[in-house]
Amino acid sequence: MAYAFENLSAWKESRKLVVTVYQLLDEFPKFEKYALCDQIRRSIVSVPSNLAEGSMAH
Repeated sequence: MAYAFENLSAWKESRKLVVTVYQLLDEFPKFEKYALCDQIRRSIVSVPSNLAEGSMAH
């Protein structure tokens, strides 16, 4: 079942951005893996999540 937000180019691009950021975070120093990296992961995942949530409200 496809949802309308899956057709949004912003949602598609934000999913690509999530993958890119996760790859970049793998290169961070070990001491940053838990605090800073965790915060960045949560924030980047919120982008496509918010786009999906916002499109469902209409």
